[in-house]
Amino acid sequence: MLHVRAVVQRVGSASVGVAGERVAEIGPGLLVLLGVRRGDTEEQADRLARKIGALRVFEDDEGKMNLSVGDVGGEVLCVSQFTLYGDARKGNRPSFVEAAPPEEAQPLYQRVRKALGAKGGQFGARMSVELVNEGPVTLVVEL
Repeated sequence: MLHVRAVVQRVGSASVGVAGERVAEIGPGLLVLLGVRRGDTEEQADRLARKIGALRVFEDDEGKMNLSVGDVGGEVLCVSQFTLYGDARKGNRPSFVEAAPPEEAQPLYQRVRKALGAKGGQFGARMSVELVNEGPVTLVVEL
């Protein structure tokens, strides 16, 4: 069964705000929307962080996506997003029973963020995310 899920977007810039105030912003790099599932472990979080850091989604001199965020000196912005575990297969209102409760999700979110050296939003807050998707390049990463 897959756990820890992230939507990763290559961005020219991205920012996150809370209550109308910008709390974090980056220039070129990756925006990571991170979902934590019930029962996820530190090992899974570490594997996901390594995978995201190693993703070769930036172009080399020949125009091939062959470079990682570290290779290009990019930044990372990581935002918690429990809705990545929303299940809308039945009815029209998503169920979020698979999403980890905050006391379980927050330490794993912080662990991934720290491993990536990422700036971040405010866990559990209603946030506004702005981004300029470059490419566009958007990947769903699950481990």
